[in-house]
Order: sequence, then structure tokens, then C-alpha cells
Amino acid sequence: MSDLDIQTPTAYDPFADANAENSGAGTKEYVHIRIQQRNGRKSLTTVQGLKKEFSYNKILKDLKKEFCCNGTVVQDPELGQVIQLQGDQRKNVSTFLVQAGIVKKDHIKIHGF
Repeated sequence: MSDLDIQTPTAYDPFADANAENSGAGTKEYVHIRIQQRNGRKSLTTVQGLKKEFSYNKILKDLKKEFCCNGTVVQDPELGQVIQLQGDQRKNVSTFLVQAGIVKKDHIKIHGF
């Protein structure tokens, strides 16, 4: 048999770029919107990097009401507070944050497949 270059697929880590030094993910000027695959067709949308002056619970309440989905605010030791929403809500969340005047459009980074 001949030697073949076979690449085996590995698990995708949506927060891998947050740990990179030059990605700009550690800075507080960007809001990162990511999607995490759960099981089957289920997924989570995470929003990270909002300013501390905003009430995460009020933003979450408006997002849940607007998009008819459930969600929660999770306290992460490295990333701070992270908003989690059910489903793929990346585009909806980005347009909501821009229209509400919370973040400028050029300060949003959308990650995912």
C-alpha cells in the first residue's frame, strides 16, 4: 500500500480564536457573536464582549422577546458575562444590537461555520 495523507476531522472549538493573542478577541472593543453546535440540529448562539455598563439581563429579555427563543446569562471566569440564546440567532442579534444603538456595525464580529 502507498502512504496517503489522510486528515482526520477534529472537533471544532468556537472559542479557539478568543484564546489567540493577535485575534483582537481579548480586547473589549469587539462584540463576538458565535454559534456552538449542540446535538443534532440544535445549536447555541453566544454573545460576548458587551460593555459592562449595559444590563445583560435587560438585553437578554429583549432578545428573547424579539426572537421567540430562550436564553440565559452565563458567568465565565475567563470571558466574563456571556449571553447564550437557543438556535442560530447570529444575524438577528447583530442587527438588533446595531438598531438598538448598543454597538456599531464595525465593532461586531460574527463567527461560525
